[in-house]
Amino acid sequence: MFWDGLAPVLGARLSERTVVTNCRCRVELSRRAFCAGALAAVGAMASGCGSRRPERTGATLWYSYGGRNRETLERLVRRYNAAERRYVVRSVFQGDYYEGLAKLRLALAARAAPGLSHVIAEVIPYLDGAGVLQPLDGREGAADLDVLPELGQRGTWVGGADRRLVALPFNRSTPIAYLDGELFERHRLGAPATWDELRETARILTVRRSGRVERFGFECPISWWFWLTLVIQAGGSLVEDDGTVSLGGDAGVQALEFWQTMVHRDRSMKPPPGRDANANEAVNRDYLSRRAAMIWNSTAFLRYLEDHARFPVTAAALPRGRRRGVPTGGTFFVMLAQAPDREKEAAWSFLRFMLAPEQVIEWSASTGYLPVTRSAIDRLQAQGYYERHPNHRVAYEQLRVASAWPWWPSLLSVQREILEPLIERAVLTGGDARRMLSEARARALIVR
Repeated sequence: MFWDGLAPVLGARLSERTVVTNCRCRVELSRRAFCAGALAAVGAMASGCGSRRPERTGATLWYSYGGRNRETLERLVRRYNAAERRYVVRSVFQGDYYEGLAKLRLALAARAAPGLSHVIAEVIPYLDGAGVLQPLDGREGAADLDVLPELGQRGTWVGGADRRLVALPFNRSTPIAYLDGELFERHRLGAPATWDELRETARILTVRRSGRVERFGFECPISWWFWLTLVIQAGGSLVEDDGTVSLGGDAGVQALEFWQTMVHRDRSMKPPPGRDANANEAVNRDYLSRRAAMIWNSTAFLRYLEDHARFPVTAAALPRGRRRGVPTGGTFFVMLAQAPDREKEAAWSFLRFMLAPEQVIEWSASTGYLPVTRSAIDRLQAQGYYERHPNHRVAYEQLRVASAWPWWPSLLSVQREILEPLIERAVLTGGDARRMLSEARARALIVR
């Protein structure tokens, strides 16, 4: 089965009773039934959804996230449905990114996949190789989409322009720094421009009383994405130009050791508890409560932090090691190949709507995610938006140093199974970073 390589990663996200939602039906099955081969029956149930065909052709959109992002997307879907006479989109929340992927895997097996979904960038090479994504190249207007290369398939992956188009950008981001503007002004500090300056700034801003740290100078999720940021800045990459899986090589070691130094020697960096969204939320809470003077997190949280901080939020580009550089992150829209042709037509109509300047601008301004088209950027600049919102300019301008992902089908498995636990263990225990990374490379070479 095409999902076998992802089963160890995504299988754990399935609860004892997993609900697949499509059209107006809720198809519920247990893991036991899943393993016993009950998917054919599930597919039959799902295919019966919507037996009363609406006047407009419908497409189901699966999405992942809540809060302001959810509200904004639902508002845009309502706007599309109010204006469109031929098609209608039904948006269905499917949990976090990894819960959504687990449900998508199940739905594909049941032949009950939605017409449209958005998925994290790391899984797209795997899904494309499995043949479950619908090519978009020949669709009407596809050649005219003015997607920013750094945020589209062309620039997100090495060689992305040479492959068939299977993904269009949705909520795209990079890591950036968030500074407590009041504290930085009080201490007459600027945004750190180098790793050395980051260490020194964090040291100055760390406050200890009676041997206990009351405020850390720096905090960052201990995760693969921010580790990869340091790897890029140290001059490394996950996969070399000749295809060798290096996981950064010496640069990967330097990235781990940099964090280890700040956590254990300087004691100026707080490792947040949890992983994934939990770690991101913990970092944001410490920043907003002023238990951390400076954090790294995704541009996705820009509006949230601006709205909730009781002090000036100052966004800044990340510092350099040997060079400046950041990875991109977030999700892409994908169309599922097994969906009926009429549903694909409706899905494509919605994608073109979402990539029009008005929707791109509203999505970005409401959430903090990056605008993904040139026309949206041009309009924002002409309207003076970046002069009024300089924090948002930081995220856009940092795209100049964005680094492309390798088109590596095993990327998600390596990230989830190998890198996440390795990075956490190395940083928290202060163990031998070189030995740990060597072990990780050996495991990554056999992941399929």
